[in-house]
Amino acid sequence: MGISRAIVIHPELRMDMSTRPPEMMLAEAVRLVEAIGLPVDQAMNIRVNTPRAATLIGEGGIENIALHADEDCLIVINSSLSPVQQRNLEQKLSCKVIDRTALILEIFGERASTSAGRLQVELAALTFQRSRLVRSWTHLERQRGGGGFLGGPGERQIELDRRMLDDQILRIKAELKEVERTRHIQRQNRQRNETPTLALVGYTNAGKSTLFNVLTGADVLSKDMLFATLDPTMRGLRLTSGRPVILADTVGFISHLPTELVEAFKSTLEEVVEADVLIHVHDASSPMALDEAEDVEQVIASLGLDDEEQARRTIHVFNKMDQIKDNDLLTGLFQRYPHAVMVSALEKSGFDDLNDSIE
Repeated sequence: MGISRAIVIHPELRMDMSTRPPEMMLAEAVRLVEAIGLPVDQAMNIRVNTPRAATLIGEGGIENIALHADEDCLIVINSSLSPVQQRNLEQKLSCKVIDRTALILEIFGERASTSAGRLQVELAALTFQRSRLVRSWTHLERQRGGGGFLGGPGERQIELDRRMLDDQILRIKAELKEVERTRHIQRQNRQRNETPTLALVGYTNAGKSTLFNVLTGADVLSKDMLFATLDPTMRGLRLTSGRPVILADTVGFISHLPTELVEAFKSTLEEVVEADVLIHVHDASSPMALDEAEDVEQVIASLGLDDEEQARRTIHVFNKMDQIKDNDLLTGLFQRYPHAVMVSALEKSGFDDLNDSIE
């Protein structure tokens, strides 16, 4: 029998500068776990006044977790853990422990459907694994099929030494170079044809894929789930004026997106950098919409587009207007983005204004 349930822990770190309430950070972590199909048995915030070098969480917090844990459960710590902290927590709790980075990599591993997507996830996973060659999961013989971090001691990543990991990383990078070359040629062809490219960007679950489907008539997976879509999709689209454009649906962003993923997905995210217009889709019903927008803008900035360039290229779209419950939140969004367009992708409303903005 393998891992059958999860316990989600959000450590409330005193030095954490995030403006998000701990309850919302915990709720997001729960949704991330649900995205890999594991039922969440317990979810709790644990106050950490002084992070422990050995375990991050103090003894009292570990004892509290242990009351609910057994060897059939997965403990997800919604923070970054060092290899030593992960190993020590596993030994104290006698069950598998992963951190936020490993969880997001696991989701990406399950969602990647194209060969390029799988290569990018594998590169990110190997880079992450290389930094923590610790045999911390040998005291329990538990197996689970899937993305790579929830398996047992027989898993390939844990067995490989650093030299073998480096060989694999080099091989994958070479294959991704070929992917990058193909995408570069495709971009050049679009530029020669003078076809503008529009890229949908936004926090995960903002409704980008639903909007993409309505605009293009495509059938990209759109679910009320974090990271429902991973591989970028591109479709031709004619605006009401008759002008042809290319619309790209890109991977959703999230707070504390693992740097390994940003690096591995550079070639995919180049579609964002190279796009003529960015359509930043906001979940206007989210109480953390402004913080989520800031996370997206930070990732785009890390790709090389500064604030001025983002402002020049970006149309802001407030989606899920049918679910608005807090008008004060909407007022705050409009103060930040006064020229934004309001739509409901689900109810297919507001699209004339969006079309006008794109034109």
